[in-house]
Amino acid sequence: MTTPEQYVQDKAAASGSSFYYAFLFLPPERRAAITAFYAFCREVDDVVDEVHDPGVAATKLAWWATEVGNAFGGRPQHPVMKALMPHAAAFGIEERQLQEVIQGCEMDLQQTRYLDFAGLARYCHLVAGVVGEVSARIFGQTDARTTGYAHKLGLALQLTNIIRDVGEDAIRGRIYLPVNELQQFDVKAHELLGRVYSDRFVALMKFQAARAHAFYDEALALLPDADRRSQKPGLMMASIYRTLLREIEAEDFAVLQQRIALTPLRKLWLAWKVQALGRM
Repeated sequence: MTTPEQYVQDKAAASGSSFYYAFLFLPPERRAAITAFYAFCREVDDVVDEVHDPGVAATKLAWWATEVGNAFGGRPQHPVMKALMPHAAAFGIEERQLQEVIQGCEMDLQQTRYLDFAGLARYCHLVAGVVGEVSARIFGQTDARTTGYAHKLGLALQLTNIIRDVGEDAIRGRIYLPVNELQQFDVKAHELLGRVYSDRFVALMKFQAARAHAFYDEALALLPDADRRSQKPGLMMASIYRTLLREIEAEDFAVLQQRIALTPLRKLWLAWKVQALGRM
């Protein structure tokens, strides 16, 4: 019989995500809380990625919305919520935040295009900014201004994901790059869906990467000195993802036919450097 704690641990480790490396250095209670929260995010995200019938996926997300409400009412059923709820009060995790993450996943069922960056930023706020906000509290936020840093960093991480996954998303018929920016660089949607590489595509991606870098810079500038130590896991994520972004740039954005990734050892090294030396 798997305990809720073992379930979320297995879920987090199996994802192979960079987040896992950032959690390794946390004290046990904080690590348990962030692992459970991360497992929740994976569960609702997997509904969108793995359930091919949109009606079934919508029903599953509706079930999760009800489950979150029940869990905050003291009646969690799913092992993820059973693992997460003991930490909710201690780390200020609110029902609203979990519902917003679910709303972000619902957006994936309802739209596959974003007209402009403002629309995309709304989506990023739900699936990444709110995640950053919850994570910052779990890591040990003491300064209210850290919330602004966490939202900005979440946006930078999500934009890096979008750049990395252009080819994979195209296979699913999804394009997260704003329509007006495709037009600006004369890249047609059918070229992305057909994974056609061109100089125009590279120019478009350079524009996307420059914006992501700007958000990393803005996020780091917003982090108050008082919280620099507690927020090291987020800084580890920034280091790992920004290194990935630079790797993608070095490979001329060859993201349409392959997934560019860092090795587990490199991620661990980048995380350790932030932990031990405070360097990114």
